[in-house]
Amino acid sequence: MSRKKKNATDAARNPNAFTALDTFADLPAGPIEHIQATPLKTSKRGQKNTKRGRVDIIRQNARGGKGVTIAKNFIGISLAEKQDLAKKIQKTCGVGGTVKDGFIEIQGDKREEVKRILTEAGFNPVFAGG
Repeated sequence: MSRKKKNATDAARNPNAFTALDTFADLPAGPIEHIQATPLKTSKRGQKNTKRGRVDIIRQNARGGKGVTIAKNFIGISLAEKQDLAKKIQKTCGVGGTVKDGFIEIQGDKREEVKRILTEAGFNPVFAGG
C-alpha cells in the first residue's frame, strides 16, 4: 500500500484565523442605543385577571378518616371553570378530586400545590382554619 499524501497548509497565507474579522473594524464597539426610553403602552385585553378575589384553602379530616384539601369561597367563577381548575390541580398533584357544592375537593394534604396553582390562575389563596 502506498502512503497517503498530506495536504499542504500554507501558513504564510493565513497566519491568524481572525484576520477575516478585520473587515468589521469600522463598526461601533458596543450596542447601539436608539431604543425608546419609555415603555410602550400595552392593552390589558387578552391578559389574565390577576385580582380574582380571595380563596380559602382548608385541610379537613373526613371521608373515612382520610385528609382532603378544600378550596372554597370562589366569587364570580362558573362551574365549568371550577371543574377545569380542579382537573388542573388533580393532574399537577397526581391525586383525585371533585367539585362539590361550589368547593374544589382534592384528596390528601396538597395545600401548597393548590395555593401555587390558584395563584397562577389569578386568585389570592389563603390558608384558613386550623
